[in-house]
Amino acid sequence: MSATWFDHAIATVAPRMAARRVMARQAFETLTRGYDGAARGRRTEGWRAPGSSADTEIGVAGALLRDRMRDLVRNNPHAAKAVAVLVNNIIGSGLMPRAASGDDTLDRKVDALFERWTAECDADGQLDFYGLQTLICREMVEAGEVLVRRRLRRASDGLPVPLQLQVLEADFLDASKSGALGAGRLVQGIEFDPVGKRRAYWLHAEHPGDAYGALQNGLQSRPVPATEIAHIYEKQRTQARGVPWGAPVIRSLRDLDDYEVAELVRKKTEACVTAIVFGDDEAQQGIAPSVVDADGNRVEQFEPGLIAYARGGKDIRFNQPSATGGYGEYKRASLHTISAGFRVPYELLTGDLSQVNYSSIRAGLVEFRRMIDAVQWQLFIPMLCAPVWRWFTEAAWAAGQIPTPDVPVEWSPPKFDAVDPYKDAMADLLAIRTGTMTLAQAIARQGHNPDAVLAEIAATNAKLDGLGLVLDSDPRRVTKTGSVQAGDPTSDPAAPASETEKE
Repeated sequence: MSATWFDHAIATVAPRMAARRVMARQAFETLTRGYDGAARGRRTEGWRAPGSSADTEIGVAGALLRDRMRDLVRNNPHAAKAVAVLVNNIIGSGLMPRAASGDDTLDRKVDALFERWTAECDADGQLDFYGLQTLICREMVEAGEVLVRRRLRRASDGLPVPLQLQVLEADFLDASKSGALGAGRLVQGIEFDPVGKRRAYWLHAEHPGDAYGALQNGLQSRPVPATEIAHIYEKQRTQARGVPWGAPVIRSLRDLDDYEVAELVRKKTEACVTAIVFGDDEAQQGIAPSVVDADGNRVEQFEPGLIAYARGGKDIRFNQPSATGGYGEYKRASLHTISAGFRVPYELLTGDLSQVNYSSIRAGLVEFRRMIDAVQWQLFIPMLCAPVWRWFTEAAWAAGQIPTPDVPVEWSPPKFDAVDPYKDAMADLLAIRTGTMTLAQAIARQGHNPDAVLAEIAATNAKLDGLGLVLDSDPRRVTKTGSVQAGDPTSDPAAPASETEKE
Protein backbone atom coordinates (compact mmCIF):
# COMPACT_ATOMS: atom_id res chain seq x y z
CA MET A 1 0.00 0.00 0.00
CA SER A 2 1.43 3.41 -0.97
CA ALA A 3 1.89 6.27 1.47
CA THR A 4 -0.80 8.95 1.67
CA TRP A 5 -0.26 12.73 1.51
CA PHE A 6 -0.48 12.82 5.29
CA ASP A 7 2.34 10.28 5.54
CA HIS A 8 4.45 12.46 3.26
CA ALA A 9 3.72 15.48 5.42
CA ILE A 10 4.80 13.64 8.57
CA ALA A 11 7.87 12.30 6.78
CA THR A 12 9.18 15.83 6.28
CA VAL A 13 9.60 16.23 10.05
CA ALA A 14 9.58 12.63 11.37
CA PRO A 15 10.53 10.08 8.65
CA ARG A 16 10.75 7.16 11.07
CA MET A 17 7.23 7.73 12.40
CA ALA A 18 5.83 7.98 8.87
CA ALA A 19 7.47 4.67 7.94
CA ARG A 20 5.94 2.97 11.01
CA ARG A 21 2.50 4.31 10.04
CA VAL A 22 2.74 2.87 6.53
CA MET A 23 3.97 -0.53 7.78
CA ALA A 24 1.26 -0.73 10.46
CA ARG A 25 -1.43 0.04 7.89
CA GLN A 26 -0.10 -2.71 5.59
CA ALA A 27 -0.14 -5.23 8.49
CA PHE A 28 -3.75 -4.28 9.31
CA GLU A 29 -4.84 -4.77 5.71
CA THR A 30 -3.20 -8.21 5.68
CA LEU A 31 -5.11 -9.26 8.80
CA THR A 32 -8.46 -8.18 7.37
CA ARG A 33 -8.04 -10.14 4.12
CA GLY A 34 -9.57 -13.62 3.80
CA TYR A 35 -11.78 -15.99 1.86
CA ASP A 36 -15.33 -14.91 1.14
CA GLY A 37 -16.35 -18.55 1.53
CA ALA A 38 -15.21 -18.44 5.17
CA ALA A 39 -17.07 -15.22 5.98
CA ARG A 40 -19.82 -15.29 8.61
CA GLY A 41 -23.00 -13.29 8.23
CA ARG A 42 -26.58 -13.30 7.08
CA ARG A 43 -25.80 -14.98 3.77
CA THR A 44 -24.06 -17.93 5.44
CA GLU A 45 -26.44 -18.28 8.37
CA GLY A 46 -27.52 -21.90 8.79
CA TRP A 47 -24.56 -23.27 6.83
CA ARG A 48 -23.37 -26.27 8.84
CA ALA A 49 -19.77 -27.18 8.06
CA PRO A 50 -18.35 -29.24 10.94
CA GLY A 51 -14.69 -30.13 10.95
CA SER A 52 -15.35 -33.80 11.73
CA SER A 53 -13.30 -36.58 10.19
CA ALA A 54 -14.48 -38.57 7.19
CA ASP A 55 -14.91 -41.70 9.34
CA THR A 56 -17.09 -39.79 11.81
CA GLU A 57 -19.33 -38.41 9.05
CA ILE A 58 -19.67 -41.78 7.31
CA GLY A 59 -20.30 -43.54 10.62
CA VAL A 60 -23.31 -41.30 11.24
CA ALA A 61 -24.76 -41.16 7.72
CA GLY A 62 -23.31 -44.13 5.81
CA ALA A 63 -26.04 -46.70 6.47
CA LEU A 64 -28.89 -44.26 5.74
CA LEU A 65 -27.21 -43.03 2.55
CA ARG A 66 -26.81 -46.62 1.41
CA ASP A 67 -30.46 -47.50 2.12
CA ARG A 68 -31.81 -44.38 0.41
CA MET A 69 -29.61 -44.85 -2.64
CA ARG A 70 -30.76 -48.44 -3.02
CA ASP A 71 -34.38 -47.34 -2.76
CA LEU A 72 -33.83 -44.73 -5.48
CA VAL A 73 -32.14 -47.28 -7.77
CA ARG A 74 -35.10 -49.62 -7.25
CA ASN A 75 -37.76 -47.02 -7.95
CA ASN A 76 -36.22 -44.05 -9.78
CA PRO A 77 -35.40 -44.68 -13.46
CA HIS A 78 -32.77 -41.93 -13.60
CA ALA A 79 -30.84 -43.32 -10.62
CA ALA A 80 -31.03 -46.81 -12.13
CA LYS A 81 -29.76 -45.53 -15.48
CA ALA A 82 -26.88 -43.60 -13.90
CA VAL A 83 -25.66 -46.71 -12.08
CA ALA A 84 -25.99 -48.80 -15.24
CA VAL A 85 -24.03 -46.28 -17.33
CA LEU A 86 -21.16 -46.20 -14.84
CA VAL A 87 -21.00 -49.98 -14.53
CA ASN A 88 -21.21 -50.54 -18.29
CA ASN A 89 -18.35 -48.13 -18.93
CA ILE A 90 -16.09 -49.18 -16.05
CA ILE A 91 -16.48 -52.94 -16.61
CA GLY A 92 -18.10 -53.51 -19.99
CA SER A 93 -17.15 -57.03 -21.07
CA GLY A 94 -14.62 -57.23 -18.24
CA LEU A 95 -11.07 -56.29 -17.27
CA MET A 96 -8.94 -59.11 -18.66
CA PRO A 97 -5.55 -60.18 -17.23
CA ARG A 98 -2.51 -61.35 -19.15
CA ALA A 99 0.46 -63.03 -17.48
CA ALA A 100 3.62 -61.03 -18.14
CA SER A 101 6.49 -62.95 -16.54
CA GLY A 102 8.58 -62.89 -19.71
CA ASP A 103 8.55 -66.69 -19.91
CA ASP A 104 6.26 -67.48 -22.86
CA THR A 105 5.67 -71.05 -21.75
CA LEU A 106 4.74 -70.04 -18.21
CA ASP A 107 2.59 -67.13 -19.41
CA ARG A 108 0.58 -69.34 -21.76
CA LYS A 109 0.09 -71.93 -19.02
CA VAL A 110 -1.06 -69.37 -16.45
CA ASP A 111 -3.40 -67.64 -18.93
CA ALA A 112 -5.00 -70.95 -19.93
CA LEU A 113 -5.41 -71.94 -16.27
CA PHE A 114 -6.98 -68.58 -15.38
CA GLU A 115 -9.37 -68.85 -18.33
CA ARG A 116 -10.60 -72.23 -17.06
CA TRP A 117 -10.83 -70.95 -13.48
CA THR A 118 -12.96 -67.91 -14.37
CA ALA A 119 -15.95 -70.12 -15.17
CA GLU A 120 -15.86 -71.72 -11.68
CA CYS A 121 -14.71 -68.81 -9.51
CA ASP A 122 -18.12 -67.73 -8.16
CA ALA A 123 -18.85 -69.17 -4.70
CA ASP A 124 -22.57 -68.94 -5.56
CA GLY A 125 -21.98 -70.91 -8.76
CA GLN A 126 -23.83 -68.49 -11.05
CA LEU A 127 -21.39 -65.99 -12.58
CA ASP A 128 -17.93 -66.12 -14.10
CA PHE A 129 -15.14 -63.75 -13.09
CA TYR A 130 -16.26 -61.01 -15.47
CA GLY A 131 -19.85 -61.28 -14.26
CA LEU A 132 -18.55 -60.90 -10.71
CA GLN A 133 -16.73 -57.75 -11.81
CA THR A 134 -20.04 -56.28 -12.96
CA LEU A 135 -21.77 -57.22 -9.70
CA ILE A 136 -18.90 -55.84 -7.60
CA CYS A 137 -18.77 -52.58 -9.55
CA ARG A 138 -22.54 -52.17 -9.25
CA GLU A 139 -22.35 -52.56 -5.48
CA MET A 140 -19.44 -50.15 -5.33
CA VAL A 141 -21.40 -47.45 -7.20
CA GLU A 142 -24.81 -48.06 -5.67
CA ALA A 143 -23.91 -48.83 -2.05
CA GLY A 144 -20.52 -47.10 -1.96
CA GLU A 145 -18.48 -50.18 -1.09
CA VAL A 146 -18.39 -53.96 -1.40
CA LEU A 147 -16.37 -56.81 0.09
CA VAL A 148 -14.92 -59.82 -1.73
CA ARG A 149 -13.84 -62.75 0.42
CA ARG A 150 -11.33 -65.40 -0.58
CA ARG A 151 -12.72 -68.91 -0.19
CA LEU A 152 -10.13 -71.69 -0.40
CA ARG A 153 -11.52 -75.07 -1.47
CA ARG A 154 -10.40 -78.68 -1.21
CA ALA A 155 -8.63 -80.39 -4.06
CA SER A 156 -11.47 -82.93 -4.10
CA ASP A 157 -13.95 -80.21 -5.14
CA GLY A 158 -12.77 -80.62 -8.73
CA LEU A 159 -12.07 -76.93 -9.44
CA PRO A 160 -9.34 -75.91 -11.92
CA VAL A 161 -7.80 -73.97 -9.01
CA PRO A 162 -9.00 -74.62 -5.42
CA LEU A 163 -10.24 -71.05 -4.95
CA GLN A 164 -13.55 -69.20 -5.19
CA LEU A 165 -14.73 -65.64 -4.57
CA GLN A 166 -17.65 -64.64 -2.34
CA VAL A 167 -19.20 -61.19 -2.83
CA LEU A 168 -20.53 -59.61 0.38
CA GLU A 169 -22.59 -56.44 0.62
CA ALA A 170 -21.33 -53.63 2.84
CA ASP A 171 -24.06 -54.47 5.39
CA PHE A 172 -22.06 -57.52 6.46
CA LEU A 173 -19.53 -55.19 8.13
CA ASP A 174 -20.42 -54.71 11.80
CA ALA A 175 -20.46 -50.90 11.98
CA SER A 176 -21.06 -51.03 15.75
CA LYS A 177 -17.48 -52.22 16.23
CA SER A 178 -15.67 -48.93 16.83
CA GLY A 179 -13.19 -47.80 19.42
CA ALA A 180 -9.85 -48.79 20.90
CA LEU A 181 -8.74 -52.42 20.70
CA GLY A 182 -5.52 -53.04 22.56
CA ALA A 183 -2.79 -51.06 20.86
CA GLY A 184 -4.89 -50.82 17.70
CA ARG A 185 -8.38 -49.54 16.98
CA LEU A 186 -11.69 -50.45 15.38
CA VAL A 187 -13.38 -48.18 12.84
CA GLN A 188 -16.91 -49.24 11.83
CA GLY A 189 -16.05 -52.93 11.76
CA ILE A 190 -12.51 -52.61 10.37
CA GLU A 191 -9.66 -53.46 12.71
CA PHE A 192 -6.36 -51.58 12.41
CA ASP A 193 -3.04 -52.44 14.01
CA PRO A 194 -0.93 -49.84 15.90
CA VAL A 195 0.69 -48.54 12.68
CA GLY A 196 -2.67 -48.10 10.89
CA LYS A 197 -2.58 -51.22 8.72
CA ARG A 198 -5.79 -53.18 8.24
CA ARG A 199 -5.68 -56.33 10.31
CA ALA A 200 -9.20 -57.78 10.21
CA TYR A 201 -12.79 -57.19 9.14
CA TRP A 202 -15.58 -57.91 11.63
CA LEU A 203 -18.30 -59.60 9.59
CA HIS A 204 -21.78 -60.84 10.40
CA ALA A 205 -22.46 -64.48 9.63
CA GLU A 206 -25.67 -63.47 7.82
CA HIS A 207 -27.00 -60.27 6.28
CA PRO A 208 -28.42 -58.09 9.11
CA GLY A 209 -31.48 -57.37 6.99
CA ASP A 210 -32.25 -61.04 6.47
CA ALA A 211 -35.04 -62.19 8.82
CA TYR A 212 -33.80 -65.78 8.73
CA GLY A 213 -30.25 -64.68 9.51
CA ALA A 214 -31.41 -62.67 12.52
CA LEU A 215 -33.34 -65.65 13.86
CA GLN A 216 -30.25 -67.82 13.47
CA ASN A 217 -28.22 -65.43 15.69
CA GLY A 218 -26.57 -64.02 12.57
CA LEU A 219 -26.19 -60.55 14.05
CA GLN A 220 -23.08 -61.59 15.94
CA SER A 221 -19.83 -60.72 14.18
CA ARG A 222 -16.37 -62.19 14.22
CA PRO A 223 -13.05 -61.03 12.76
CA VAL A 224 -11.82 -62.25 9.38
CA PRO A 225 -8.14 -61.59 8.52
CA ALA A 226 -7.66 -58.67 6.17
CA THR A 227 -5.59 -60.89 3.88
CA GLU A 228 -8.82 -62.78 3.09
CA ILE A 229 -10.82 -59.66 2.12
CA ALA A 230 -10.71 -57.25 -0.81
CA HIS A 231 -12.49 -54.01 0.13
CA ILE A 232 -13.49 -52.00 -2.95
CA TYR A 233 -14.64 -48.38 -2.60
CA GLU A 234 -13.74 -44.89 -3.77
CA LYS A 235 -11.49 -42.96 -1.41
CA GLN A 236 -12.33 -39.27 -1.52
CA ARG A 237 -10.63 -38.59 1.80
CA THR A 238 -8.61 -40.82 4.09
CA GLN A 239 -11.75 -42.66 5.17
CA ALA A 240 -12.02 -46.35 6.03
CA ARG A 241 -15.34 -46.91 4.25
CA GLY A 242 -17.12 -45.60 1.17
CA VAL A 243 -20.36 -43.80 0.36
CA PRO A 244 -22.74 -44.18 -2.60
CA TRP A 245 -21.60 -42.32 -5.70
CA GLY A 246 -24.99 -40.63 -5.99
CA ALA A 247 -24.89 -39.19 -2.45
CA PRO A 248 -24.60 -35.54 -3.64
CA VAL A 249 -27.89 -35.78 -5.56
CA ILE A 250 -30.03 -38.02 -3.35
CA ARG A 251 -32.19 -35.03 -2.39
CA SER A 252 -32.38 -33.85 -6.00
CA LEU A 253 -33.60 -37.27 -7.14
CA ARG A 254 -36.20 -37.33 -4.39
CA ASP A 255 -37.35 -33.77 -5.15
CA LEU A 256 -37.73 -34.64 -8.83
CA ASP A 257 -39.82 -37.67 -7.89
CA ASP A 258 -42.07 -35.57 -5.66
CA TYR A 259 -42.46 -32.89 -8.34
CA GLU A 260 -43.42 -35.40 -11.00
CA VAL A 261 -45.96 -37.04 -8.67
CA ALA A 262 -47.49 -33.65 -7.84
CA GLU A 263 -47.63 -32.70 -11.51
CA LEU A 264 -49.26 -36.01 -12.39
CA VAL A 265 -51.87 -35.68 -9.64
CA ARG A 266 -52.67 -32.13 -10.76
CA LYS A 267 -53.16 -33.26 -14.35
CA LYS A 268 -55.31 -36.21 -13.29
CA THR A 269 -57.46 -34.02 -11.10
CA GLU A 270 -58.02 -31.52 -13.89
CA ALA A 271 -58.92 -34.31 -16.31
CA CYS A 272 -61.32 -36.02 -13.91
CA VAL A 273 -63.65 -33.14 -13.05
CA THR A 274 -65.69 -32.38 -16.14
CA ALA A 275 -68.47 -30.18 -14.68
CA ILE A 276 -70.05 -29.15 -11.38
CA VAL A 277 -73.74 -28.25 -11.00
CA PHE A 278 -74.23 -25.32 -8.58
CA GLY A 279 -77.30 -23.63 -7.07
CA ASP A 280 -79.08 -20.91 -8.97
CA ASP A 281 -78.06 -18.26 -6.46
CA GLU A 282 -75.33 -17.69 -3.94
CA ALA A 283 -77.57 -18.38 -0.96
CA GLN A 284 -78.23 -21.95 -2.11
CA GLN A 285 -74.55 -22.67 -2.83
CA GLY A 286 -73.25 -22.07 0.66
CA ILE A 287 -69.60 -21.79 1.56
CA ALA A 288 -68.76 -25.46 0.87
CA PRO A 289 -71.51 -27.19 -1.09
CA SER A 290 -71.90 -30.89 -0.47
CA VAL A 291 -71.37 -33.11 -3.53
CA VAL A 292 -73.25 -36.41 -3.36
CA ASP A 293 -73.80 -39.37 -5.67
CA ALA A 294 -77.11 -40.94 -6.72
CA ASP A 295 -77.40 -42.76 -3.37
CA GLY A 296 -76.82 -39.62 -1.34
CA ASN A 297 -73.25 -40.51 -0.36
CA ARG A 298 -70.68 -37.74 -0.24
CA VAL A 299 -68.31 -37.76 -3.23
CA GLU A 300 -64.71 -37.68 -1.97
CA GLN A 301 -62.94 -39.20 -4.97
CA PHE A 302 -62.99 -37.85 -8.49
CA GLU A 303 -63.25 -40.04 -11.58
CA PRO A 304 -62.69 -39.31 -15.28
CA GLY A 305 -65.67 -37.55 -16.81
CA LEU A 306 -67.29 -36.89 -13.40
CA ILE A 307 -70.22 -34.44 -13.19
CA ALA A 308 -70.62 -33.37 -9.56
CA TYR A 309 -73.91 -32.03 -8.16
CA ALA A 310 -73.98 -29.51 -5.33
CA ARG A 311 -76.98 -29.18 -3.06
CA GLY A 312 -79.81 -27.50 -4.91
CA GLY A 313 -77.76 -27.45 -8.10
CA LYS A 314 -79.33 -25.80 -11.11
CA ASP A 315 -76.44 -24.09 -12.88
CA ILE A 316 -73.67 -26.11 -14.55
CA ARG A 317 -70.06 -24.92 -14.86
CA PHE A 318 -67.53 -26.83 -16.92
CA ASN A 319 -63.94 -27.37 -15.84
CA GLN A 320 -61.31 -25.54 -17.87
CA PRO A 321 -57.84 -27.00 -17.12
CA SER A 322 -55.17 -24.31 -17.05
CA ALA A 323 -52.08 -24.78 -19.17
CA THR A 324 -48.96 -24.54 -17.03
CA GLY A 325 -45.54 -24.45 -18.65
CA GLY A 326 -42.07 -24.98 -17.36
CA TYR A 327 -42.31 -28.70 -16.65
CA GLY A 328 -39.85 -29.69 -19.38
CA GLU A 329 -37.38 -26.94 -18.51
CA TYR A 330 -37.44 -27.83 -14.80
CA LYS A 331 -36.95 -31.51 -15.46
CA ARG A 332 -34.10 -30.88 -17.89
CA ALA A 333 -32.35 -28.63 -15.38
CA SER A 334 -32.84 -31.21 -12.62
CA LEU A 335 -31.42 -33.98 -14.78
CA HIS A 336 -28.37 -31.83 -15.55
CA THR A 337 -27.80 -31.54 -11.80
CA ILE A 338 -28.28 -35.27 -11.30
CA SER A 339 -25.91 -36.16 -14.12
CA ALA A 340 -23.27 -33.87 -12.63
CA GLY A 341 -23.68 -35.54 -9.24
CA PHE A 342 -23.17 -39.01 -10.73
CA ARG A 343 -20.36 -37.71 -13.00
CA VAL A 344 -22.23 -39.03 -16.04
CA PRO A 345 -22.85 -36.96 -19.19
CA TYR A 346 -26.42 -35.70 -19.46
CA GLU A 347 -26.83 -37.37 -22.86
CA LEU A 348 -25.86 -40.79 -21.49
CA LEU A 349 -28.12 -40.39 -18.46
CA THR A 350 -31.22 -39.40 -20.41
CA GLY A 351 -30.62 -40.64 -23.96
CA ASP A 352 -31.53 -37.12 -25.13
CA LEU A 353 -29.24 -36.27 -28.06
CA SER A 354 -31.34 -33.40 -29.39
CA GLN A 355 -28.95 -30.71 -28.11
CA VAL A 356 -25.65 -32.17 -29.37
CA ASN A 357 -23.80 -32.71 -32.61
CA TYR A 358 -20.89 -34.98 -33.53
CA SER A 359 -18.20 -32.64 -32.23
CA SER A 360 -19.90 -31.75 -28.95
CA ILE A 361 -20.78 -35.33 -28.00
CA ARG A 362 -17.27 -36.46 -28.85
CA ALA A 363 -15.73 -33.68 -26.75
CA GLY A 364 -18.11 -34.45 -23.88
CA LEU A 365 -17.16 -38.12 -23.90
CA VAL A 366 -13.44 -37.36 -23.69
CA GLU A 367 -13.64 -36.10 -20.10
CA PHE A 368 -16.03 -38.91 -19.09
CA ARG A 369 -13.73 -41.55 -20.53
CA ARG A 370 -10.76 -39.98 -18.76
CA MET A 371 -12.67 -40.35 -15.48
CA ILE A 372 -13.55 -43.95 -16.29
CA ASP A 373 -9.92 -44.66 -17.14
CA ALA A 374 -8.85 -43.26 -13.76
CA VAL A 375 -11.41 -45.39 -11.92
CA GLN A 376 -10.25 -48.53 -13.72
CA TRP A 377 -6.52 -48.04 -13.14
CA GLN A 378 -6.49 -46.21 -9.80
CA LEU A 379 -9.38 -47.90 -8.01
CA PHE A 380 -10.78 -51.10 -9.49
CA ILE A 381 -7.56 -52.80 -10.59
CA PRO A 382 -5.57 -52.10 -7.37
CA MET A 383 -8.46 -52.87 -5.01
CA LEU A 384 -10.00 -55.91 -6.72
CA CYS A 385 -8.07 -57.26 -9.68
CA ALA A 386 -4.62 -57.24 -8.08
CA PRO A 387 -5.69 -59.11 -4.90
CA VAL A 388 -7.69 -61.66 -6.92
CA TRP A 389 -4.71 -62.34 -9.21
CA ARG A 390 -2.47 -62.78 -6.17
CA TRP A 391 -4.96 -65.19 -4.58
CA PHE A 392 -5.22 -67.10 -7.84
CA THR A 393 -1.47 -67.55 -8.36
CA GLU A 394 -0.95 -68.50 -4.70
CA ALA A 395 -3.70 -71.12 -4.86
CA ALA A 396 -2.44 -72.48 -8.19
CA TRP A 397 1.12 -72.68 -6.81
CA ALA A 398 -0.07 -74.39 -3.61
CA ALA A 399 -1.91 -76.94 -5.76
CA GLY A 400 1.30 -77.63 -7.71
CA GLN A 401 -0.06 -76.33 -11.01
CA ILE A 402 2.49 -73.52 -11.55
CA PRO A 403 6.12 -73.32 -10.38
CA THR A 404 5.92 -69.94 -8.62
CA PRO A 405 3.27 -67.98 -6.67
CA ASP A 406 4.53 -64.66 -8.03
CA VAL A 407 3.52 -64.14 -11.66
CA PRO A 408 3.47 -60.54 -12.97
CA VAL A 409 0.29 -59.53 -14.77
CA GLU A 410 -0.98 -56.89 -17.17
CA TRP A 411 -4.62 -55.88 -17.21
CA SER A 412 -6.60 -54.88 -20.30
CA PRO A 413 -9.75 -52.82 -19.63
CA PRO A 414 -12.55 -53.01 -22.22
CA LYS A 415 -12.28 -50.73 -25.21
CA PHE A 416 -14.48 -47.70 -25.68
CA ASP A 417 -16.67 -47.94 -28.75
CA ALA A 418 -15.68 -45.29 -31.26
CA VAL A 419 -18.03 -42.50 -32.27
CA ASP A 420 -16.35 -42.63 -35.68
CA PRO A 421 -14.57 -46.03 -36.01
CA TYR A 422 -12.77 -45.08 -39.23
CA LYS A 423 -11.15 -41.98 -37.75
CA ASP A 424 -10.09 -43.82 -34.60
CA ALA A 425 -8.63 -46.69 -36.65
CA MET A 426 -6.65 -44.27 -38.80
CA ALA A 427 -5.39 -42.52 -35.65
CA ASP A 428 -4.17 -45.86 -34.26
CA LEU A 429 -2.53 -46.70 -37.59
CA LEU A 430 -0.73 -43.35 -37.64
CA ALA A 431 0.45 -43.85 -34.05
CA ILE A 432 1.83 -47.30 -34.91
CA ARG A 433 3.56 -46.00 -38.05
CA THR A 434 5.16 -43.09 -36.16
CA GLY A 435 6.36 -45.35 -33.37
CA THR A 436 4.34 -43.71 -30.58
CA MET A 437 2.33 -46.90 -30.00
CA THR A 438 3.06 -50.58 -30.58
CA LEU A 439 0.79 -53.04 -32.30
CA ALA A 440 0.42 -54.91 -29.01
CA GLN A 441 -0.76 -51.71 -27.30
CA ALA A 442 -3.26 -51.06 -30.06
CA ILE A 443 -4.67 -54.58 -29.71
CA ALA A 444 -4.80 -54.28 -25.90
CA ARG A 445 -6.77 -51.04 -26.23
CA GLN A 446 -9.43 -53.05 -28.01
CA GLY A 447 -9.79 -55.23 -24.92
CA HIS A 448 -8.03 -58.28 -26.39
CA ASN A 449 -4.93 -60.28 -25.51
CA PRO A 450 -2.25 -59.24 -28.05
CA ASP A 451 -0.50 -62.62 -27.91
CA ALA A 452 -3.73 -64.47 -28.61
CA VAL A 453 -4.70 -62.10 -31.44
CA LEU A 454 -1.30 -62.31 -33.12
CA ALA A 455 -1.29 -66.08 -32.79
CA GLU A 456 -4.73 -66.22 -34.38
CA ILE A 457 -3.56 -63.97 -37.22
CA ALA A 458 -0.54 -66.22 -37.81
CA ALA A 459 -2.75 -69.32 -37.81
CA THR A 460 -5.18 -67.69 -40.24
CA ASN A 461 -2.35 -66.67 -42.58
CA ALA A 462 -0.94 -70.20 -42.49
CA LYS A 463 -4.36 -71.60 -43.35
CA LEU A 464 -4.77 -69.17 -46.24
CA ASP A 465 -1.31 -70.12 -47.53
CA GLY A 466 -2.25 -73.79 -47.36
CA LEU A 467 -5.36 -73.11 -49.42
CA GLY A 468 -3.42 -71.00 -51.91
CA LEU A 469 -5.43 -67.85 -51.15
CA VAL A 470 -4.04 -64.32 -50.97
CA LEU A 471 -6.01 -61.38 -49.56
CA ASP A 472 -5.63 -58.37 -51.83
CA SER A 473 -5.45 -54.80 -50.55
CA ASP A 474 -8.89 -54.31 -52.04
CA PRO A 475 -11.28 -56.11 -49.64
CA ARG A 476 -13.58 -56.95 -52.56
CA ARG A 477 -11.01 -59.28 -54.09
CA VAL A 478 -9.62 -62.61 -52.95
CA THR A 479 -7.20 -64.09 -55.49
CA LYS A 480 -5.46 -67.36 -56.08
CA THR A 481 -1.69 -67.56 -55.72
CA GLY A 482 -0.07 -65.97 -58.75
CA SER A 483 -2.67 -63.24 -59.12
CA VAL A 484 -2.04 -59.59 -58.28
CA GLN A 485 -0.71 -59.47 -54.67
CA ALA A 486 -1.50 -56.95 -51.96
CA GLY A 487 0.93 -54.07 -52.03
CA ASP A 488 1.90 -54.62 -55.70
CA PRO A 489 2.73 -51.10 -57.00
CA THR A 490 1.45 -52.06 -60.46
CA SER A 491 -2.01 -52.81 -59.16
CA ASP A 492 -4.71 -50.22 -58.90
CA PRO A 493 -7.11 -50.94 -56.03
CA ALA A 494 -9.72 -48.71 -57.62
CA ALA A 495 -9.66 -50.60 -60.91
CA PRO A 496 -12.28 -53.30 -61.50
CA ALA A 497 -11.15 -56.87 -60.96
CA SER A 498 -10.19 -58.83 -64.04
CA GLU A 499 -11.77 -62.13 -64.96
CA THR A 500 -8.72 -63.99 -63.63
CA GLU A 501 -8.85 -62.13 -60.34
CA LYS A 502 -12.59 -62.79 -59.95
CA GLU A 503 -11.87 -66.51 -60.09
